[in-house]
Amino acid sequence: MATQSIPKGGNTLIAAAAFDVVMEWNRGPDADICVLLLGTDGKVRSDEDFVFYNQPGHPSGAASYTGKSTAGTIRDTVRIDLDRVPADVERLVVGASVDGATFGRLAGLGLTMAGAGNGGADLVFEVPDATTETAFLLGELYRRNGAWKVRAVGQGYDSGLAGFATEFGVDVGEPEAPADAQPSVSKKDKLIEMEKAVKDLSPALLSKTQTAAVSLRKRGLSEHTARVGLVVDVSYSMKASFQQYQLLVERVLGLALRFDDDGAIDVWLFDGQTIHAEPVTLANYATYIQDAANRYRNDIWGGTQYGQAMRRVREHYFGSSEVRRTPLGASVPAYVMFVTDGGTHGDVPETVEQVRSSSYEPLFWQIMAIGSKVDSSRPQKFRKSRGRPGGRREFELLEGLDDLGDRHVDNADFFAVKDPGKLKDEELYELLMTEYPGWLTQARAKGLLPAGA
Repeated sequence: MATQSIPKGGNTLIAAAAFDVVMEWNRGPDADICVLLLGTDGKVRSDEDFVFYNQPGHPSGAASYTGKSTAGTIRDTVRIDLDRVPADVERLVVGASVDGATFGRLAGLGLTMAGAGNGGADLVFEVPDATTETAFLLGELYRRNGAWKVRAVGQGYDSGLAGFATEFGVDVGEPEAPADAQPSVSKKDKLIEMEKAVKDLSPALLSKTQTAAVSLRKRGLSEHTARVGLVVDVSYSMKASFQQYQLLVERVLGLALRFDDDGAIDVWLFDGQTIHAEPVTLANYATYIQDAANRYRNDIWGGTQYGQAMRRVREHYFGSSEVRRTPLGASVPAYVMFVTDGGTHGDVPETVEQVRSSSYEPLFWQIMAIGSKVDSSRPQKFRKSRGRPGGRREFELLEGLDDLGDRHVDNADFFAVKDPGKLKDEELYELLMTEYPGWLTQARAKGLLPAGA
């Protein structure tokens, strides 16, 4: 039987409707596979959506636990039937747990989707780097453009099966904490306090940050921390429509409040030069764009050059914008949204080099093209086999950055939309999180981030 290997963080189309998903290992303690069926909010719809050895069948027949073989290579198997997946289920998460031990003691851990690839090939994911984890998110099956795809995730948890299941909304009946227990100040505590503060200030902004939370939770990033940056095109062509950035600022702040410890967005305004503007915060967000237009009106509305703006971003986060070909690690990544309405002028090699060099740094570029030069009113993603999503040569460079070769990790994602204000909040957050989780996985594996980042 032919096999197709999927690297950690990689994804591919699923060609079969029904197949076995097999967790395999050569030796070590006992482990158990499980499947969770998740709705659009990233949670199970009920506890029936949790399929494992103690609840072996889903009512729909979409997933069933079929047992474990211990002769030779150990195999624990679930059967998946995609044709039976309920319409309101968006993802199937394949997980695993080990009781009384850690996954670091399992040798040769891998996941095989038997006959699910093109031509009946087995899709194989070899799980790397297991250490102290007691639960694993091995992979996820998800709907995309009317088809099903699988992503090799390989994200570990130290909370066992109960903690893993709880992350996706399963009620495992956790015991109450002792009355005198003193909880530590965790990221979760900080998020609760943040929501209280935002509720008092702006219910509309609270709605945005809660919508962002849904998208993050679906990807296991509920308590993820990152620095958040926004690079905004202020060339002459943006002058008449500059106010449309205000809604974008508010939406990105909704994400930053969940990601960033200081709840702020680092901001750069660029045309032919770059201004490192004051951060967006809860105190100034409501009129940020109008205030920026007034403050910098004599210094903006020029040409467009991407590369020099990217230089300033790298200098801010990592102290240098020079060519880099060796990894530079950090404890926290930088998530930078780069927004433009037109092509760059005269600095294509510089732009390409900045993206390539920054692939050796924990920096992810989320690039968005907007405005009249975008043909489609709906978001368009880059695909090798399709026409340019922007519809014109204007954004050919940006589209190419999404698939740029000779990088340490794939550190850029691109989409184009004529008017982002017409997108629902949840649509935008889904677009912003399309490739970032996969980049995080690569960044950890390639030494740019610690395992728990």
